[in-house]
Amino acid sequence: MVLSCLVPEVVMRLIALVLATAAALAACDQHRIEKLEEGLSTEADVRRQFGEPSHVTEKADGSKVFEYPRQPEGSTNYLIVIGADGKMSSLRQLLTPANFAKVQAGMAQVDVRRALGKPAKTQSFGGKPEEEVWDWRFLDGQQKKVFTVTFDRDRRVLSAATMDDPRDTLAGGK
Repeated sequence: MVLSCLVPEVVMRLIALVLATAAALAACDQHRIEKLEEGLSTEADVRRQFGEPSHVTEKADGSKVFEYPRQPEGSTNYLIVIGADGKMSSLRQLLTPANFAKVQAGMAQVDVRRALGKPAKTQSFGGKPEEEVWDWRFLDGQQKKVFTVTFDRDRRVLSAATMDDPRDTLAGGK
């Protein structure tokens, strides 16, 4: 009996730890961003502040695109471009209302990935195995939200929607 009473407490403490870690990471990112300046900071400066990117795309013009996703627990995805001159030319948080608005029916999956970065979660369902659903977690002010995109068998957008993060609305959430 004592063990059954402790399990919910342990789970709640684990959830609190995960949320605290995500909040700390967000605070750390803001501190890192403040140390970088477009046009002046070098690739080495970016790597010193953000570490190794999860993915690097080298462009034909000699520039590099660094991806720093903070999914699935974070609420941001950063894209940093290093120009051919070795200087940071842009640092962008991809999970914004303007980027979500670009996602339209018929859009290619690869273009959605490019616009929003790595999703927090991808899944398919047995009832509709030809469809794939991607989720990104983000903040709308202080409100935790999820942006969901459903793709068809041709990897084209069927639909997109924003909802409250179910982790906050389900039993055991806030």
